[in-house]
Amino acid sequence: EVQLVESGGGLVQAGGSLRLSCAASGFTFDDYNIGWFRQAPGKEREGISNLLTSEGRTYYADSVQGRFTISSDNAKNVVYLEMNSLKPEDTAVYYCAASPGSYYYLPSPGEYNYWGRGTQVTVFL
Repeated sequence: EVQLVESGGGLVQAGGSLRLSCAASGFTFDDYNIGWFRQAPGKEREGISNLLTSEGRTYYADSVQGRFTISSDNAKNVVYLEMNSLKPEDTAVYYCAASPGSYYYLPSPGEYNYWGRGTQVTVFL
């Protein structure tokens, strides 16, 4: 059974940092894309980053480029999202998602097969 479990969310002041983790199990980690998405109340789910684990290729949305970094520990089957210079508009529930194959771009939510339950990130002034 495929499972994705996010952790690391919380409350942080604007300008601060958080590191989210996505622990994956039930599939061959090296053959997958792992993406991070976020959804704020009343808004659509937004793709913010994707990691092609087999090659280490990374992709980012313009809204987080230069502030967020996606990485992985393939030995532990964990993907991280390091978030720096956080802004109030980064407030959302953050989800990780997984899909087999190779995406050389930032995929849309419908292109992922498996999802975690999310972790809340709240950025205050």
